[in-house]
Amino acid sequence: MLRGTKVGLRARHADDIPVLMADLYDDAVAGSRAQAAPWRPIAADSKDNPLLVDDKAEGNVPFSVVELDGGALVGTASLWGIDNHHRSAHVGLGLMPHARGKGYGSDIVGALCHYGFVVRGLNRLQIETLADNTAMLRAAERNGFAREGVLRSAAWVLGEFLDEALLGLLAADWRPGTALES
Repeated sequence: MLRGTKVGLRARHADDIPVLMADLYDDAVAGSRAQAAPWRPIAADSKDNPLLVDDKAEGNVPFSVVELDGGALVGTASLWGIDNHHRSAHVGLGLMPHARGKGYGSDIVGALCHYGFVVRGLNRLQIETLADNTAMLRAAERNGFAREGVLRSAAWVLGEFLDEALLGLLAADWRPGTALES
């Protein structure tokens, strides 16, 4: 398990799937804002369930996020789009409604940075998020990510185009524990 100060990132267990489906994925509004594809209802036991782990997909490393104090499941995290040639990847996370606003996002991003830079030897991590997602922007910036641009009207979300913010962090600029200092 990767440990932050508040949360741990561990392998996804089969019994995580129904909980994550009910508390995270089945929220149509949050799902529409978080996914690159349109939200659609999917059964927990469907082979198309986006929360299932494909151990052979080396370009995507999904984690379940648990509280260190008690072990409760609170969300998901991943490095995705891993490019071993360019040594880069994208950062993603999702927190269940009851876990939002507790500083877990910054802790998750910090743990993913450690995994990406130290464990995987990557050079660049990137985050794309809706420009109005202040929680993710704050979590990224607390970990040293710099805003690199805005992709205007890049996301179709619930009937309207929204801007996406693009943030990046290089291994040379990363300082472990940055999120703890903010």
